[in-house]
Amino acid sequence: MAKKAKFAFFSSSSPKSLPSSPSSFTSFPASPLSQNFTQSSMEEAVERAEAVIRKWDPNTPSFTKIVSLFNHSRKEAKEFIISVRDLRKAMHFLVSQDSQSPKLALAQTLMQIAMTRLEKEFFQILSSNRDKLDPESVSGQSSISSNSEFEDIMQSDDEDEIKKAGESITQVEKASAVVMSDLKAIAESMISCGYGKECIKIYKRIRKSIVDEGMSLLGIEPYKGSIFHRTDWVTLEHMIKNWIRAAKIGVATLFRGEKLLCDHVFSASNSTRESCFYEIAYEAATNLFKFPEFVAKEKKSHERIFSLMDLQAAISDLWQEIEMIFHFGSVAGVKSQALSSLQKLKVSIHSALVDFESTIHKDSTKALTPGGGVHKLTRSTMSFISSLSKHSRVLSEIIADHPLPRNTGSLESYIRTPVTEDEERNHALSVHFAWLILVLLCKLDTKAEHYKNVSLSYLFLANNLHFIIETVRSTHLRDLLGEDWLTKHSDKLNAYAANYEIAAWSNVYMSLPEEPTDLSPEEAKTYFRRFHTAFEEAYMKQSLRVVSDAKLRDGLKVSIAKKLVPEYREFYRKYLPMLGQERNIEMLVRFKPDNLENYISDLFHGTPILASSSVSSSSSSSSSWMSLGCVSG
Repeated sequence: MAKKAKFAFFSSSSPKSLPSSPSSFTSFPASPLSQNFTQSSMEEAVERAEAVIRKWDPNTPSFTKIVSLFNHSRKEAKEFIISVRDLRKAMHFLVSQDSQSPKLALAQTLMQIAMTRLEKEFFQILSSNRDKLDPESVSGQSSISSNSEFEDIMQSDDEDEIKKAGESITQVEKASAVVMSDLKAIAESMISCGYGKECIKIYKRIRKSIVDEGMSLLGIEPYKGSIFHRTDWVTLEHMIKNWIRAAKIGVATLFRGEKLLCDHVFSASNSTRESCFYEIAYEAATNLFKFPEFVAKEKKSHERIFSLMDLQAAISDLWQEIEMIFHFGSVAGVKSQALSSLQKLKVSIHSALVDFESTIHKDSTKALTPGGGVHKLTRSTMSFISSLSKHSRVLSEIIADHPLPRNTGSLESYIRTPVTEDEERNHALSVHFAWLILVLLCKLDTKAEHYKNVSLSYLFLANNLHFIIETVRSTHLRDLLGEDWLTKHSDKLNAYAANYEIAAWSNVYMSLPEEPTDLSPEEAKTYFRRFHTAFEEAYMKQSLRVVSDAKLRDGLKVSIAKKLVPEYREFYRKYLPMLGQERNIEMLVRFKPDNLENYISDLFHGTPILASSSVSSSSSSSSSWMSLGCVSG
């Protein structure tokens, strides 16, 4: 056994000395070299190799004991690698031709010295060049040839060798390429000489520690199910956001970089690089992809669906790289774990959708919205659905796997027939969103029945449907549901608004004569009294109503005014002069046509206003809404 020595440039965990002779040399088959080389030429090759190898014997008290060969002189490093190659050839020849040759014993001793030196160099390069071998730098070397570049890069010192690394890459990438090439040259030399086990052991130990440290720095620790049972949702949401960031870096940089480095250093042996990468990355990668599965197993609630969809999207976005990095058999378990997490997330997301629909069905709020305004269920449901629509890519896949278990033919008539491939893919999702909104509308119909006033019920339905339509129109839901859906629901909105007008204002409309006719003064007074009573009663009730959306509010005002004001203006113009001699005419005819417009302009703010005190406050607000068109939805 070679004596273990301490070197100034090695860490205290310097690798163990090599065995005196690898068993693989004792069983080499006869080499074709015997046909091309004489014994004397092979013995001369041993002698030439001795001069180079003994100079860098780590156990001799020379300066080379404390100096790194590859850092000191790349020219000498190249000579050393070539000498080892020639020594190996000579040993092949001598084993086959003269196994008792003293030169064979010398060659074996030299080989042990050389392997001890290369092992230390390998350890030194791996340990002291972590910055040049960090995954981000290595990831930039994806175009490096799988063939050894050591001889190409090492043809000359310093600037020339960097040039050979490639003119098109950055300085950091050039330095990384040189280090990777050195490791590759050493690994190929040691493996070809039968010392691969020692080389691989060093590589696995150092690179695994770097991967584990990298995952820890990203905030990824060993996951256990018991941790998640004790974690509140706010903390878990923070963990999910961190995991998504860490997974992107971990897969695209850390594991990809390790795979590239492993493939490059051990390109000569598929089994070796697969074994190394398995030992280095499998445990960390499997643990990484356990996290989404643990989250998916937690208590399912529709409020958590967005975090679950973020996890689903993150894994889906990384899937192509996951398949590329973990493509061979020994690490296929990583893909299996990621796939398992995807499936568990899909089930959990679907359960959350079912829970959301159930929440709408089960809403038992008895409180009526004051003035027939927008119900809080409408606001919360549409906010949730519009947020869901932003995740259509994830949801389309899940809905396709879990179609609605009911007849949706009537719903599909609201959704345009898909034309493009994207529309076809999203069609099932569009139907599902239409269904959720229909469930909400049915629940709102039930709530509308709780109002004792019919006109208030219709106003409630109009307010809430208008809110739903505007939410669809202003979000991604518009793309999913389409213009046909908007048109048909806008027609329904107009019907609600028309029914509200009939129920709330028909008595006022009917208080004036239906046909143009000549009335006596007494009949005219009767119609004035009837109109004033009907209008004041309707106005006092409708001033309590609420229409929060300005567009809908003004549309209703315009519609009411167009039906009411012109008829009253004509009646007023024709019959007021007939009553000119009446005493207390102001008490008999309390509303002028212009004042009537002002009263209507004050409607739908939910504030009761007495007719006798509202004329002055109303006069300034009529011009803006009278110029608008009818309710459009």
